[in-house]
Amino acid sequence: MILRTFGWSFAVTALGLLIALLYDGATGLALVAVLAVLEISLSFDNAVVNAKVLDRMSPFWQKIFLTIGIAIAVFGMRLVFPLLIVGITAKLNPYEAFDLALNDSHRYHELMTDAYPMIAAFGGMFLMMLFLDFVFEERADKWLPWLEKPLARIGKLDQLSVVVAGGALAFVAGLYADDPGEVMIAGVLGMVTYILVNGLGELFSGVGEDEDEDAEDGAVGAAEGASGRSGPSSLALATGKAGFFLFLYLEVLDASFSFDGVIGAFAISTDPIIIALGLGIGAMYIRSLTVFLVRKGTLHEYIYLEHGAHWAIGALAVCMLVSIGHHVPEWITGGLGAGLIIAAFVSSVVRNRGDDEDAAAGAGEDKRLPAAGKV
Repeated sequence: MILRTFGWSFAVTALGLLIALLYDGATGLALVAVLAVLEISLSFDNAVVNAKVLDRMSPFWQKIFLTIGIAIAVFGMRLVFPLLIVGITAKLNPYEAFDLALNDSHRYHELMTDAYPMIAAFGGMFLMMLFLDFVFEERADKWLPWLEKPLARIGKLDQLSVVVAGGALAFVAGLYADDPGEVMIAGVLGMVTYILVNGLGELFSGVGEDEDEDAEDGAVGAAEGASGRSGPSSLALATGKAGFFLFLYLEVLDASFSFDGVIGAFAISTDPIIIALGLGIGAMYIRSLTVFLVRKGTLHEYIYLEHGAHWAIGALAVCMLVSIGHHVPEWITGGLGAGLIIAAFVSSVVRNRGDDEDAAAGAGEDKRLPAAGKV
């Protein structure tokens, strides 16, 4: 199971470290290893949320996510995207941007830093909308009931997540941004992207739902009877257009998470090749971890993991918005995310243990009851 799931990650790690060693010796090897650990720590919550979405996708779209999606994540977001941002900011063509990255890494870093407020506004708003839609929704299981209950109660107000996110964006842009107009435009685009991609996914996932409702209910019932727990049936899994928009949603989500890692990587190295290698290796492990969580049914077993991941996303969104005006160290964003997920995992273990004890106690009481018809 481990080798089948993480085999490609191990292979990419070995290849990436070898390239780093040949490219920049022992120093390059060490930097790539550090960057890979940084990417994993910053994006662990991404894997949990990815797993929740991937669990709804058909096997075909899961394979697309693990093949084409990996290419987009590793090469697109970790290498091409920074070059694209620098090219747009400095009005350079792709070759000139790549030449600048190789021969004048400090200037390349400056241009990336200048563009960061817009990047942070876009990614921060996308993640903020994802977090708010989660906490404002009524759900049976609550990790932090003292906080999640009132949030779900006020979440009944229509479009509250848009109101809160828009207010936060206006506050940050007016308080911190050197160019509030650019930050506002980028943030609104982030919100629009989330609403559009998420909405299209939900729209197409409902196509044909009425026609297949009876068959789907029967399949779900059979699956529950066979496995002992609920889960998406083959009919309930997203296919076709619904699968495509879920895939697109995952890619935008991954992009929003990667913004912070790409910028933070410059604190460790300004060499774009070293950054792409390190973050690419980390992205591979996040993909493999996503698959592992789906195949093991971890989110069904540890019920609060999803809650912890969304709270970590909310913390990351706030950190990205604050970083428009003040630098937020990477250990804070990574530590908050990891800490919230660990706390959610521990809470899930405690809950499961309590459920097991209650079940054992109930079985013991049944054994002590007199048999039917006996005095």
